Amino acid sequence: MVPPADNSPDAAPTRAAGPDEAPDIWPLTAKDMDGELHVGSVPMTALAQACGTPLYVVDEADFRERARQWRESGADRVHYASKAFLCPEMVRWVGEERLHLDVCSVGELELAVAAGFDPAHIVLHGNNKLPAELSAAVAHGVGVVVVDCAEEIDRLAGYAADAGRVQDVYLRIAPGVAADTHDYMATGSDDVKFGFPVNGGFAERAVLTVSGIPSLRLTGIHSHLGSQILDPSGIRRAASRVAAFVRMLAERHSVRIHELDLGGGAGIAYVPGQQRLAPAEFVAALRAGVAEELDPASVRLAVEPGRSLIGTAGVTLYEVGVVKQGLERRFVSIDGGMSDALRPALYQASYTAWTANRRLTGRPVHSLVVGRHCESGDIVVPDIALPDDLAVGDLLAVPATGAYHHVMASNYNFQPRPAVVAVRDGQARLLVRRETPADLLLRDGAGAAIDLSGDLR
Repeated sequence: MVPPADNSPDAAPTRAAGPDEAPDIWPLTAKDMDGELHVGSVPMTALAQACGTPLYVVDEADFRERARQWRESGADRVHYASKAFLCPEMVRWVGEERLHLDVCSVGELELAVAAGFDPAHIVLHGNNKLPAELSAAVAHGVGVVVVDCAEEIDRLAGYAADAGRVQDVYLRIAPGVAADTHDYMATGSDDVKFGFPVNGGFAERAVLTVSGIPSLRLTGIHSHLGSQILDPSGIRRAASRVAAFVRMLAERHSVRIHELDLGGGAGIAYVPGQQRLAPAEFVAALRAGVAEELDPASVRLAVEPGRSLIGTAGVTLYEVGVVKQGLERRFVSIDGGMSDALRPALYQASYTAWTANRRLTGRPVHSLVVGRHCESGDIVVPDIALPDDLAVGDLLAVPATGAYHHVMASNYNFQPRPAVVAVRDGQARLLVRRETPADLLLRDGAGAAIDLSGDLR
């Protein structure tokens, strides 16, 4: 497990670094222009003035370059893990970049289909998929459903039989390999909620069950080690375990598997000094692990990057509202917080920040960038050295927020969620509009009586 962040006064503060000093944590087009941050050739001060803050900014060119790198990584097929960030325009980018799409809810599925994405190129994930999700997958003609438990096998088989369809499935297995990541992001060990453990024979029995059902076709085995993985050695071990399982199926049961989906999880840099795990290195580790047990030419390899595609493309803009000197640290309070940046509270994730509106020249001061919510844990950037001339009204940019920020945003303290804007070649386009208090009031039930014989779902 990655240890919790040290938020004590004695913790060494993270270095504040802009795109010139730490390009790996910023979008590819980010530039410091005389102290003003530009992304996609758009000045962030003008964007914040036009759209307000907090504001999620996405560098379209960055995403498309990462997509190219993954297409050329050596994988046979690349699925974009939409849980990292999804909206209709994002679905169109994924299609234009010739990627497949990984969804894990009926909401993500319906959004993708409504945006015109080919259902045959969609993979449905998730543990405890709802009956409505399995039914929708069959009805839309989803290419692959990753089955995660015995109940899903039975339900999906029934829906497919009723539709007169043979549904392609992958069986998700837990290979028994621990990831070097936060416990909440590790998914490949034996004792997790995802998939069928190989140890104990659970996965083997599930394969035989699926193979005997006429309305299901077992086309592949799926496994996912975890997220934000920077060391490829664990990936290689997991791939070898999966390949050994596939070899056993052929030798013991004459069940031939020709597709392996080995998930995503390639990590990115969040703070200065970190390195991302390159797509080609990630895939090379997978192929090396597979080759320990199988002829590499006998299987096709799919991968599911999410964070690695969109994470570094994102920057969140905030306005400083309060600068308060504490006994030992300075608290820089911004107009957002854990409602739009949950990962620091959820995973003790580390970030840095940089002023986007002007060049600061003061001496570094040990600071915390904190949110405006009623929680002591509402910290967006813990322990950072920010110049002492940072002032109320300054614009702070937090990089590497493209993944798991917008999608995890909440209305805590009845806070409307921020807008999402794409930038490219000097132009800005609205992807998701900002919520308003009026939007939040639309869900008010006004205390209306409920007919218990009806259905409000």
